This record gives sequence, structure tokens and C-alpha cells, in this order.
Amino acid sequence: MNKTLLLFIVDFLFLNLIALTRWERAEPAHARQPPVNQISANAVSRDQDLVEAMKQSLADEKLARDSLEQKLASTESSLSAKERALGETQVERQKLTAQLVDTQKSQADLNLRYQEQVQESTIEKSQLSQLQRDLEDQKAETERQKQALALTEKQKADALKQVEGLTVAVAVGEKEKQQLSAKAAELEQQVQSERSERVTVEKEASQLAQGVGSLSQNTGELTKEIRDNRPIGTNVLFNDFLANRVQANFTATRKGLFGPATKDREAKTVFTTDGKQVYALLEVDDTPFSFGDVGADWQKIAVHFERPPDYGSSGTKIEFLEIDPRVVVVPVDASQVAALGAKVYPLAADPFKFPEAVLISGGGQGYGELGFKVDAEHRGYVKLDNRLFKRLFGDFAPSRGDLVFSKTGELLGIMVNNDYCVLLGDFTPEATIAAGEDQASEKTGAVIDALSAHVRQMPIELQ
Repeated sequence: MNKTLLLFIVDFLFLNLIALTRWERAEPAHARQPPVNQISANAVSRDQDLVEAMKQSLADEKLARDSLEQKLASTESSLSAKERALGETQVERQKLTAQLVDTQKSQADLNLRYQEQVQESTIEKSQLSQLQRDLEDQKAETERQKQALALTEKQKADALKQVEGLTVAVAVGEKEKQQLSAKAAELEQQVQSERSERVTVEKEASQLAQGVGSLSQNTGELTKEIRDNRPIGTNVLFNDFLANRVQANFTATRKGLFGPATKDREAKTVFTTDGKQVYALLEVDDTPFSFGDVGADWQKIAVHFERPPDYGSSGTKIEFLEIDPRVVVVPVDASQVAALGAKVYPLAADPFKFPEAVLISGGGQGYGELGFKVDAEHRGYVKLDNRLFKRLFGDFAPSRGDLVFSKTGELLGIMVNNDYCVLLGDFTPEATIAAGEDQASEKTGAVIDALSAHVRQMPIELQ
């Protein structure tokens, strides 16, 4: 870079020299004619101006040259200083490079020494861990030996004590043997007296056991009586009813004017029993049969019980009770009851124990507590006092098909109209209709007509 600057300065000076040189002065002098006298004074003045201009130009050139020389000298001195500084910098760089090489060598040596120290430390740690484990094993072995020695000493001491105890026991045994021999005679006499006393005690114990058995029987009867006479809350009864309802579906088919006519009925009922047979309790309107139909014979009749999600079973026959033909029952067997998982309601043993009863609508729409009274003119029926109908829950009014329960949860009967409830107790059927595919021979129309006539013959207040 310094050489380039020098060449630039030289070129600059050379160009200035060329520009300032008067090239016309170097041309050869031409032979001139003697000037006319009138203009000689002008010629001398022109030459003097030229000379003055050249002198001035030379002076300027000298000044410029001196300035360039000073600049050149300054530049050379600056260049020399920079070269010296560069040389010093290179020397310093070489020194630093040498120091860096030495430092890298020292670092490599330190790394090697560090690796060696790490390896030695690892080996020492491993040896120390092994020594610690050996020491712990020795301590454990020493402890085991101490325990074994202590156990041996204890066993030895126990053995000595046992020997001493056996010696003492032998001596005591000899003494007790003598004492036992002396007491043997006394015991013989006591045995005889105790035998006589035991006979007396056995007689007294037998009498006491009979008294306890009688007391237990009386306690059980008292418990049962308390339970039977304790009323159950209406909410509990209604919740129990909802949990034990059974879905019963009826289907009946007969010939119609334009083809087969089918009539379906769905009802939610409960199971009850007379102690011998379990029945599904219904009202005639829950079935396809109606006492308003005249002379209609059904050919196909089906009764089907369902329990979600997929259980189903069928009834074999439909019975109309003798106490009131409007009460219908369907016999079911034990396997159906178990599969349906429904409670079997017992009949009330004493229907008149409480002056009030719980009425539940046949569809489970509501329930309430109301009073009832015995009607002497209509045996087997009780009349509900609708005026005292209280604690009514749900949107319904008492009507035919509603179930009536005692306050202890037993089934009293079923409503045959808005005022009267027939008491259940006798399940003797007045008529039976079998379920099946071909029941034309059953003459169901005649059966229904006969049952309808029975109802029409009842007192008007029971219809």
C-alpha cells in the first residue's frame, strides 16, 4: 500500500511539471525582419511580461515542489513509523503465537494430568468402597458371632435353670404325691356327694331351659307383632310400589269386517299371593276384554311380561275372580317371579287394623292417604271416604283399577269404582280364558257377556 501511494504522488508531480512547462520557449528562433520602428517598444514589453510570467511560474513550481517534498518526507516518515509499528506488531504476534503454543502445550499436559488424576481418584474410590464393604461385612459377621455367643450363653443358662427346676420339681413332686395320696380318700367322698348334687342340678337346668325356650318364643312373637303393627311412611310405600311394578302386555286378535282386528293393552301391575299361588293383579280395563262388547269371540290371545333389557315370558291363562269379575289375575310361576325380580305383596291379614289406607293409582301417577269404613250392606267391600282424602301426591282422582295398601305395606284390594274397594282374599275364578294361538273354541264372547251380566246385577253403588 505504501508503494502505491508513492507512485500516485510521483505521477501527480510529473503531470504538474508537464502542465507548467512553456513549450513555446523551446522552439527554435526564426529569422525575423527588422521590426518597424513604430512597434519596437511594444515588442520589448511583451518579452518582459513573458519573462515575468516564467519567473512567477518557476517560483510557484518551486513552492509546489517544496510542499511536495515536505509531504513526501512526512509521508515517508509516517510510512517508516508504520513499518516500524508493523514490525513491532509482528514481533509481538510471534511472541503471542509462541506463548499460545506454550499455553496449548501446558493445557494438554494439564488435561493429561487431570485424566490421570481422575483415573487414580476413580480407582481409589473403588478401592475405598470395597474396603468399606469389607469392613461392613466384618462388622456384620462380628455382630452375628456376638449374637450367636449371647444365644449360646442364654441357652446354657436356661439349661442350668431347667436342671435346677427339674431337681426342685422332683422334690416337690414327691411331696405332692404324698399329699395327693392323702387327699384321694377325701375326693372319693366328695365325688359321691357331687353325683347326688349333679342330679339335682340337671333337673333344675331342664326346667330352666324350658322356661328360656318359652321366653324366646314369646319374644319372637312380640317382635313380629310390633313389626306388623308399625305403619310405614306413604313415601316409602309408593317408592316400593314403583320399584316392583311389572309390565304386562295383552294382545287379542279376532276376525273383523275388513280382515283381522287386533287389540293391544299395556298395564303396569304388581304380584300378590294367597299363600299358594302368585298372581299378577289387574283390572278388566287393563286387558283387551270389555264388558261393553257383545258376542265378540277372540281367536288369538297372548299375555306377555317384560323386564328391560331383554327378558320376556308369557302367561298361560286369564282368570276373572268370583268376588268381582272386574278383578283379573294372571297366574305366574316361581321362575317368572325370580326372573322379573319383583316383590310379591302379601294380602292383609287384618284389613281393619288401621282406619286409614294408602291409595296408589294403577299407572303410578300419584298416591295419597285416605280413610275407609266397612259397609255392612256390601260384605267384602270397603268404602273409601273421599272427603278425607289427604296428603295426595300426583294429578289424579281415585278411580277403578287403583290399588289400595294397608299402612304396613300389605295389599288390601283394588278399586272397582270411584268409591268402593273390593278386599282381596279369595282368588277363586268365576271364569277363565286360556291364552294361545287358536282360541275360537273358547267362545270368549259368551264368557265376557256372562261376566258383564254378573256386574250389571250388582247393587248400583258397586257398579
